[in-house]
Amino acid sequence: MTQTLPRAVRARLEGLGQRVKTARVRRGLSTEELAQECGIGRRSLYRIETGEPGVALGTFLSVLWKLGLLESVQGVANPDDDEHGKILEAARRPERVRGHADQDNDF
Repeated sequence: MTQTLPRAVRARLEGLGQRVKTARVRRGLSTEELAQECGIGRRSLYRIETGEPGVALGTFLSVLWKLGLLESVQGVANPDDDEHGKILEAARRPERVRGHADQDNDF
């Protein structure tokens, strides 16, 4: 599966995994301890930390939760930060129809 992923995706997975490992080490947790506390196997944690694709998102988020980092994913795919999507959405909106300037709008 790794070969079919774009290089940028593989790099992002590896970076995320390294950050998880750094957080674990800073907390003084072994892979065995963290995996056990998350209810996963050491192999799954190893796969997260090395950036292997195919780890279930729920498993990844469980590890982040246990490390106290779950809130850090709040900005992921945030529609408020999706400038490209906003532009596409605005382009699909119908044009607003306005009355003629010479019409009498006196109430």
